[in-house]
Amino acid sequence: MMSEPAGKLFVFAAPSGAGKTTLVHAMVAKHPELRFSISYTTRRPRRNEANGVDYLFVSEEEFMRLRDQGEMLEYAEVFDHYYATSRSQVEKHLADNRNVILEIDWQGARQVRESMPECVSIFILPPSVAELERRLRDRRTDSPEVIERRLRDALSDMSHWDEFDYVIINDDLDQAVADLEAVLAGDGARSSTADPELRQRIEAITDERLRAALASVRPSIGPWLETARNHVVYSNRGGEYDELEAFLRRYDAR
Repeated sequence: MMSEPAGKLFVFAAPSGAGKTTLVHAMVAKHPELRFSISYTTRRPRRNEANGVDYLFVSEEEFMRLRDQGEMLEYAEVFDHYYATSRSQVEKHLADNRNVILEIDWQGARQVRESMPECVSIFILPPSVAELERRLRDRRTDSPEVIERRLRDALSDMSHWDEFDYVIINDDLDQAVADLEAVLAGDGARSSTADPELRQRIEAITDERLRAALASVRPSIGPWLETARNHVVYSNRGGEYDELEAFLRRYDAR
């Protein structure tokens, strides 16, 4: 029988532009004993990326071969490219009593939680949607069309924060690193998704996400909204549609 892993697995996810990579690298720089799991990807390296340091760059054919051999702890297709975590790499670090950091997306985090439910999952949020958009545009590595797509997908990704054990709001880097250090030390109560004060802050950010999403679809959903309102008025006798009613109230307030 295999012994339990001695190290801990910390799983990070975030919408594009939240500063996840910057935050994770800042943590690894302060705590070199942490092991940073290097992901596989089929996309081309950017100018400042090195194979074996930032990612393990492989062809799609090689990626599928490794997947079929059971090498992937998780994998997902993101922006038309595949990403994955090396199972053997993670298991070796844990067996060597090393704490491991995974930097993946929410889909991959969900897969990891299913395979390793003892992991600690952490979601990074930007302080606002406006700041998220500014960060995406200031990268200057993508076309305007790709930026718009990343922004739309990021707004959707933000809705998954409640699946995670902790949320770090990356407004000030030093404070975000301090909050993250507390989580890794087992003292992250202020960043727990069960904390009422934190949940209020997150809801304010995600309400902004909702406003941004509604602004893009407002002209086309008028008839649906009218039908939904009538449904709530005439059918919500037992509270089955309380969530829809709350949504409509929030929408009308905007």
